Amino acid sequence: MVARIYRPAKSAMQSGKANTQRWVLDYEPEIARTVEPLMGYTSSADMKQQIRLFFETREEAVAYARRNGIAHRVEEPNERRVRGAAYADNFRFERRAPWTH
Repeated sequence: MVARIYRPAKSAMQSGKANTQRWVLDYEPEIARTVEPLMGYTSSADMKQQIRLFFETREEAVAYARRNGIAHRVEEPNERRVRGAAYADNFRFERRAPWTH
């Protein structure tokens, strides 16, 4: 079973960077999930899907995986690009699209 080491992205519901600084080790599913016919909930016989380990650095997560013989894949995070914008830019004369209500 392969583990995935990544740094989670921020939620769309948050404006800050809470819970995005730590690295996470998750196991990829080995067995597909099934729908319970009687109640309709989704279940799985794969117990490793419930495990999620948190680490302060990528090196700690990789060292843990190597020390325990876990095959792993590291996904580098995409850095956030912040565009500089000012409120006054909405009323510029050279604006590409006309400002209107």
